[in-house]
Amino acid sequence: MRDGNKHSQVGMTLIEVLISVLILAIGLLGAAATQLNALKYTDSATLSSQASFIAYDMMDRMRANPDGDYTLASLGDAPTAGNLAVPRDQDLFDFATHVTEFAGLDAAAAIAVATRAVTITITWNDSRAVNAPGSLQTFTLKSRVAIDPLVVR
Repeated sequence: MRDGNKHSQVGMTLIEVLISVLILAIGLLGAAATQLNALKYTDSATLSSQASFIAYDMMDRMRANPDGDYTLASLGDAPTAGNLAVPRDQDLFDFATHVTEFAGLDAAAAIAVATRAVTITITWNDSRAVNAPGSLQTFTLKSRVAIDPLVVR
C-alpha cells in the first residue's frame, strides 16, 4: 500500500491566476494600441480622400470652362461670395469653401495654370496621424484641362 499522505492539487494557485491576468492585460493593451493607430490612420486617409475629391471636382469645373482664368495664389484670393452669373467666381468660391470646411481655417490651397496645364495643391494640418504638432499633409493634382489649339503653319 501507498503512503496515506496524498498531496494532489485540486485547483489553481493565486500566483497562476495573477500571471494569467497579467498576460491577458498585456494582450488587451496591445490590441487597444493597434485599434488607436487604426483610428488615427483612418482619419488621415479620410482627409486625403476629401482633398482628392475637392481637387478633382475643381479640375472638372475647369474642364467645363477651359477658357476661364482659374489661377489662385491662396485661399485668401478666392471670391468671398458665390456668383452664379460668373462660373469662374462661383467655382473658386466653392473650392475655397470646401477646402476650409474639410481642413479648417489653417488649410492652404493654390491653383497654378500654365497654358492648359493645371496644378491644384491642397495643404492641411495632419499632426494627429504622425503625432507631431504642425505636421502638414499636401495633396497635389496635375492635369490638362483642354487640348492646346492647333497651330496652323
